[in-house]
Amino acid sequence: MTTKPLPPGPETAPVATTRESRAHPLHVAAALGTGCLLSLMVLCNATVTAHAGPLWGSLAPHATGTVAALLMLAALRRTRAAAEGRSPLWAYGGGLLGAMTVMLSSVAANTALALSGTLALGLLGQAAFGLAADRWGLLGLPRRRASRRDLLAIALILGGSALLIFGAPA
Repeated sequence: MTTKPLPPGPETAPVATTRESRAHPLHVAAALGTGCLLSLMVLCNATVTAHAGPLWGSLAPHATGTVAALLMLAALRRTRAAAEGRSPLWAYGGGLLGAMTVMLSSVAANTALALSGTLALGLLGQAAFGLAADRWGLLGLPRRRASRRDLLAIALILGGSALLIFGAPA
């Protein structure tokens, strides 16, 4: 990996300018599977939200997820690798962020955006935040400048989102 230093400023960590390696096909398949599961999760949560409201639409999946996680921990506790150090305190905010994400996506999927528009805009938000987090090294990430390809990807996601949301119905 090559790095270029940023101009002098409050942070002078090196900035990665190239990808370290190509993604393994199994990792790509896992990421695609995660996207499919996320779509199914939003649909399930939106259905609960439509019938019981956004708070229940958020509580139900988190409660069932907690039970599932506890069962998996109990079943797999013998195979757990030793943890290296402690997580930073801010990392535990993921639960709150997850609850907010479930609630907001469940509400949005029950609007004119529908499931596809909600997921498309969610992807746009994720990609844009990811580029910003990489650029400024947020939350301990290594700093990396956005390439033209990264910006093109954002533009394509934006265009695809607009087509899904504003395009003529079939």
